[in-house]
Amino acid sequence: MKVQESAEDYLESILILKEKKGLVRSIDVVHHMGYSKPSVSRAMSLLRENGYVEMDKEGFLTLTEAGMTIASRIYERHRLLTRWLSELGVSPEVAAEDACRIEHDISEETFLRLKEHIAKNEGKGGGAPSAS
Repeated sequence: MKVQESAEDYLESILILKEKKGLVRSIDVVHHMGYSKPSVSRAMSLLRENGYVEMDKEGFLTLTEAGMTIASRIYERHRLLTRWLSELGVSPEVAAEDACRIEHDISEETFLRLKEHIAKNEGKGGGAPSAS
């Protein structure tokens, strides 16, 4: 199922925050993403309606199985692309920003081939091309 890029970003943010903090509330997403409270509130409402996020009585957010599947896929792409771009000599900040853009548009086939290429070349000095 294809979801909008913004939904993928929210789900990825919830996953990242859950790994860092354990429990996540909408206000944590506000601070992490730098968005307004009303924007995040609306997004959480839509994510709940679509079955990607649940919110308990205390306001803690939990990814559903469908939400976790999407968040994990996007976060894996983000981490691998950031690392790969950094190994190519891109600054960490630019690598993270570019990875965030690429992670949403790259095909599954291309991502899998890139992942295989990086894994195959890790023992040979990383995924970056050599200077020879």
